[in-house]
Amino acid sequence: MTGPTTRADKKIAAGICAILLGALGIHKFILGYTTEGLIMLLVSVLTCGLGAWVMGVIGMVEGIIYLTKSDDEFVNTYIAHKKGWF
Repeated sequence: MTGPTTRADKKIAAGICAILLGALGIHKFILGYTTEGLIMLLVSVLTCGLGAWVMGVIGMVEGIIYLTKSDDEFVNTYIAHKKGWF
């Protein structure tokens, strides 16, 4: 079954990971955004952690956005239309 409710299951996992581990970009990998996830991870690692706080703030904002959207909005925006950032 690949309906909106089964694909929306990624919403909670991505939202929680974005809030807790946003600087590492784990939430991007969960949603299938490999390029965006690598960007977040590399910025955090290659700046020796200096850029991690910026990536952490971005992750926190994205996590809140993910969790406040309805399931249909989430699937339409992040799974169907592949919106990579915010």
